[in-house]
Amino acid sequence: MEDTYLTLKTTAKGLYKEKGSKFLSFAYPVEDEGEIQQILDELKKSYHDARHHCYAYILGKNQEVYRANDDGEPHHSAGDPILGQLRSRELTQSLVVVVRYFGGVKLGVGGLVRAYKTAAAEAIDAGEVIQKTLFASISMRFDYLSLDEVMHLIQRHDLKISDQKFDLRCQIRVECRQIQEDEVRKILSTVPSLEFLT
Repeated sequence: MEDTYLTLKTTAKGLYKEKGSKFLSFAYPVEDEGEIQQILDELKKSYHDARHHCYAYILGKNQEVYRANDDGEPHHSAGDPILGQLRSRELTQSLVVVVRYFGGVKLGVGGLVRAYKTAAAEAIDAGEVIQKTLFASISMRFDYLSLDEVMHLIQRHDLKISDQKFDLRCQIRVECRQIQEDEVRKILSTVPSLEFLT
C-alpha cells in the first residue's frame, strides 16, 4: 500500500491564445469539493464577462473522485482534455479551470480540445508538483505507571505527539505514516494497560 500522492504546491496560472480566443488557465491544490465550489464562484465573479469557465478536478488518494465540466462548450471538448492533463501527471487533490474569452472565430471540436489541453498544461507546468504523505492518527489511553514505556516506544519509532494529557490514566495522540499504522498499533499494544481510542 502506498501512502503518498502527487499534488500541486501552490496556485499557478497559464495563458493560451488561438485565433483571437484567449484561454486563461488556473491550477490549484484543493482539499474538497466545498473549496472547489468557492474557487469556481470567485473565478466567475472575477471573469464574469468570459463566455466559458471549463474545469476538471481529481480528489482522493487513489484519484477516486473526479469531474469534468464543459460549461457550454461542445460535449467532451473542454473538461475532458483538462482532466486528461491532471491524469497524465498523476495528480490528485487538484483543480484546473480554463476561462475562455471568445475571439470571434470558431475553432471546431478538434481545435477546442487542443486549446483546452494546452491551456491546462500551461497552468500545471507553471506550478510545482509535490509529493505529499498521508498520516494516520492513533489515540490511546494507559496507566500513568506505563508512561515511561509508552514514551520510550514513541521516541524509538519516531512518532510525533499531537496531543497529550497526563493523569492517573494518561491520554496521548500520535501521528505516523499511514503505511506504518498497523505496525505501530502492534508495537504499542504490547504495553499492558494500553487501550486504543477510536
